[in-house]
Amino acid sequence: MELMFIGADHEVTGSCHYLHVNDKNILVDYGMEQGTQAFENCTLPVEPALIDYVFLTHAHIDHSGMLPLLYARGFRGSIYTTDATADLCSIMLRDSAHIQMQEAEWKNRKAKRSANNALIEPLYTMEDADGTIKRIVPCEYEKEIQICDGVKIRFTDIGHLLGSASIEVWATEDDVTKKIVFSGDIGNVDQPLIKDPKITKEADYVVMESTYGDRYHSDTKPDYVGELTRILKTTFDKGGNVVIPSFAVGRTQEMLYFLRQIKEERRVEGHENFLVYVDSPLAVEATGIFQKNIAECFDEEAMALVQKGINPITFPGLRLAITSDESKAINFENTPKVIISASGMCEAGRIRHHLKHNLWRPECTVLFVGYQAIGTLGRAIVEGAKEVKLFGETIEIRAQIEKLVGMSGHADKGGLLQWIKGFETKPERVFVVHGEDGVCKLFTECLKIEHGIKAYAPYSGTRYDLIANEFIYEAEPVVLKKKAHAVSDVFARLVAAGQRLVAVIYKNEGCANKDLAKFADQINALCDKYDR
Repeated sequence: MELMFIGADHEVTGSCHYLHVNDKNILVDYGMEQGTQAFENCTLPVEPALIDYVFLTHAHIDHSGMLPLLYARGFRGSIYTTDATADLCSIMLRDSAHIQMQEAEWKNRKAKRSANNALIEPLYTMEDADGTIKRIVPCEYEKEIQICDGVKIRFTDIGHLLGSASIEVWATEDDVTKKIVFSGDIGNVDQPLIKDPKITKEADYVVMESTYGDRYHSDTKPDYVGELTRILKTTFDKGGNVVIPSFAVGRTQEMLYFLRQIKEERRVEGHENFLVYVDSPLAVEATGIFQKNIAECFDEEAMALVQKGINPITFPGLRLAITSDESKAINFENTPKVIISASGMCEAGRIRHHLKHNLWRPECTVLFVGYQAIGTLGRAIVEGAKEVKLFGETIEIRAQIEKLVGMSGHADKGGLLQWIKGFETKPERVFVVHGEDGVCKLFTECLKIEHGIKAYAPYSGTRYDLIANEFIYEAEPVVLKKKAHAVSDVFARLVAAGQRLVAVIYKNEGCANKDLAKFADQINALCDKYDR
């Protein structure tokens, strides 16, 4: 019984853990890396076609975004996740595939205009995303699910995003059962709309995140409505726009929740009827999914509004931009307004167009409402960049740059400690992941020294024997000098197909000799056709 660490080890994005129980190969999350990465990730220990199951904590792309690539390389197992996460993945993975295809198309057009005529393919396609979505098995919260002999799981609401969960895994091998709890991303308390994270009481091993393991959001509950009102009033009085780079799923809906209250209470004096544009087809679809999952996921405050017949995330003056023409028209409308657009870290999507039109205007405000990873455009702006390059053009930053302090879907250090101390007996070991290098180290030392918890922050490639309770291999950090952009060429796709073929061959071991002979003849015929 083995646990191996693949991604988001001493880093914040690209979450992936590997479990081997009996003869089953299991992944917990398979996320995309975003921003600048400090360390090299190891490869999966088995070919994608040999992965039997994926357990998915939530829909954010840094936890789910590589699943279509897994499918493209031969994975045909089942993906277990919550009902709401299944709904969100159905739009988010397709959106990610669309971005991959758009980016490849743009790079290929650029290549045609230069001496480099080598064409590239997207990391994965819409067909891969659709195939992945069909492998998803929606599950209820708090229900024990028997996956196969020796593996049972349960999802618990962790309060980070609609549908987000910690995952309890009971693994049995050689008559020994160990319980491993994967925290996923632990939610902040008192968030609008969704419930607070729930505690899990028992575990032999815990794999927990540490994104904000070195800081506290605030000693007092932030007044988001008051602060947002101040920013709107100041900006509108100057005749400017408030541009909000926002994650399409989760943060956008929270901003709508605050803006509905501000408009209902007519707080922005002199601008009571201001318009709010949500310029993201993904955000519009995600908002619909939030409405669908009200009963299971909304907190008491949001449910109280619903019971009064009030929709907590819609209001007069809300405009939804779906088409590219509707998006472009926003910047030709001169009335001061709020523009909410994805992506939240300004790395892709329509927000980059709105930044181009508003960053240079001193009367405007760009308001950040979420975490900005190292190496992203959003991080550069927040940290005081004087100019940025957008669509090949250098844009001077004259707009006011603001941040809603404490606006986070992640628990702070206090919230992380509250969650881990919720276990009634201390786990045999706690593995600290999903935090920047220094944060991982600090939080691990905090658990060990201040709370007497046996904690360890693994680097990618570390392997652990869960029955013997000892390391098989302690990986050293491999510093990443330069990482190629995540695109694949046609030859790499062919190699992936070959790897899948090998995996399929092994899966057919023990079949009838007649069928195996026929399979071998078909493979040899194909080889004869292309052998040079």
